[in-house]
Amino acid sequence: MEDKFLESIAYILPAVVTGFVAYYMFNGFIHHKNAEKKLELLAEKKKDSLPIKLQAYERLLLFCERINPVKILIRIKPLSTDKNEYLQLLIGNIEQEFEHNLVQQIYISDESWTAIYAAKSAVINKLKQVAESSNSANDLRENVLIDYSKMLPPTETAIAFIKNEVKKLL
Repeated sequence: MEDKFLESIAYILPAVVTGFVAYYMFNGFIHHKNAEKKLELLAEKKKDSLPIKLQAYERLLLFCERINPVKILIRIKPLSTDKNEYLQLLIGNIEQEFEHNLVQQIYISDESWTAIYAAKSAVINKLKQVAESSNSANDLRENVLIDYSKMLPPTETAIAFIKNEVKKLL
């Protein structure tokens, strides 16, 4: 009886060991194939999303260019001599541009969005600050142009940040 038991173990043991070895090999193979497939899908996803991200950065760079204080003053002329009316026209234009590009934030980094939002806020605050010491719409324009001839507009900082982000993407 013991002989038959030992003989059974002699047949079963190699089969069990072979089964475990085969299981672990196939399991490892399947995990390796799954990891490769995930990497392929991730690479394809990045390839597909890159044009969308670049377009978002382009639109936000254009936004920064359009709200650049010097350029916006040249593009938008005062409708009257009232400085407050002109200030509201400028701020309304900036806010409209911002709202038009608001959805782009989902395609860019949080740091870039923060830089763009900070540039927008800084431009609006500076316009309000200069408007307080101005007498007319034309005076407001001149004072803003004089102020920004002495310093770099905040939009340039945001543009530099955007360009840096795009370089990282490419």
